[in-house]
Amino acid sequence: MAKTPRTALVVVFTGVEEIEAVTPIDLLRRAGVTVTVASLGPERRVTGRCNITLEADTDLTGGLDWQYDAVILPGGPGVKHLRATPAIIELVERQAAAGRLVAAICAAPTVLKDAGVLLGRKHTAHPSVAPELPDMLKSKAVVREGNVITSRGAGTAIPFALEIIRALLSDEEAEHVATAICYPH
Repeated sequence: MAKTPRTALVVVFTGVEEIEAVTPIDLLRRAGVTVTVASLGPERRVTGRCNITLEADTDLTGGLDWQYDAVILPGGPGVKHLRATPAIIELVERQAAAGRLVAAICAAPTVLKDAGVLLGRKHTAHPSVAPELPDMLKSKAVVREGNVITSRGAGTAIPFALEIIRALLSDEEAEHVATAICYPH
């Protein structure tokens, strides 16, 4: 019997940290996850913090009519746009309440905080947001508790993506992808 393909939504926005978006997209697709990249606004072409332009598959302006196994929020200075978008907060709330995976890296765990998802959960984030997340585990690259995965920043994008693969698929699939990309070297 064939397994149902797993799905993930990665939200991109102006000022996104490109490596934190592209690494999960790439590694999840290598693992066979169907990844949809959605821009926050109506423009599907989004320029990140390092002036790299990404092209999304769709945009979120019409809302979502699909339930994803995982919602992934990359970080970067543009996280302020995510935090200012009620539909994103609602998406995170609904995703977490349904027991589906929510993953955020760098400054994006502040979006999870805004949605009430981090209450009572272990988490980590970029040091720049430590004043907002005083309980974060500062020495951990990636923290997974239940259906929530958080990570510190661009340098932790690979272990972050591999942990998402572990959560969605299996330890074996995460190890297979890690070996295929020679991680760790």
